[in-house]
Amino acid sequence: MTAPTRIALVGCGAIGTSVLELLRGDAALKVVAVVVPADGIAAARPIAQRLAPDAQPGTAVPAEGIDLVVETAGHAAIEQHVLPALARGTPCVVASVGALSAPGFAEKLEAAAVAGGTQVQLIPGAIGAIDALAAARIGGLDSVRYTGRKPPHAWKGTPAEQGRDLDALSSETVIFEGSAREAALLYPKNANVAATVSLAGLGLDRTLVRLIADPATAENVHTVEADGAFGSFELTMRNKPLAANPKTSALTVYSAVRALRNRVAALAI
Repeated sequence: MTAPTRIALVGCGAIGTSVLELLRGDAALKVVAVVVPADGIAAARPIAQRLAPDAQPGTAVPAEGIDLVVETAGHAAIEQHVLPALARGTPCVVASVGALSAPGFAEKLEAAAVAGGTQVQLIPGAIGAIDALAAARIGGLDSVRYTGRKPPHAWKGTPAEQGRDLDALSSETVIFEGSAREAALLYPKNANVAATVSLAGLGLDRTLVRLIADPATAENVHTVEADGAFGSFELTMRNKPLAANPKTSALTVYSAVRALRNRVAALAI
């Protein structure tokens, strides 16, 4: 019998916990470490005991006994845990793709993977057609535009609150229009999709982004439009948010689990 892939999960918030729930009982994938800040150990311990009894909560990725690192905790976690793991030669899966909007950060991540002779995988998360967009780039892309539409409460705690009362909106309101790089920097917890689309396509500075607060929707609606030598496509996805975090689509969790299962599957698509 093939030994299971030993995983260090970085983050035990809404996404991390949901990943643990879906991996519970998977014979091929075994979470053996849950990495959180020191002040998060107490909260992570009962979650790990319930969903991954063999996992030990800690503040760092173990230097040995880990086959794969999975990040679900944001930019700081990538700096603190993913970069050193890559340099040691441990492959990593990254969910917080918006972090790569910081100048030079994508290159830094790639350099760490090269130094360790390994690979870092960026998951599509809440958006589809990333394979088609990346393939279309080979033939040449002319334009790519991403529109993100979410209910007003999903934009709370962001610059969208400046100068407007989100609870009082009665019609759709454009809260941001600009480049993917600007969107990911201003709305880091909401704009992972914009960064993913841009990295697969025309880049952070040439991908146009529009973010909308819409009281008429209860879903996270993502639309990608692309034109190029291949032709054109328009994709719209209406994603249900995670119950524990309305800023995140449930599909983000499924995308992470799919990436993990593909790494151990005999037949992957």
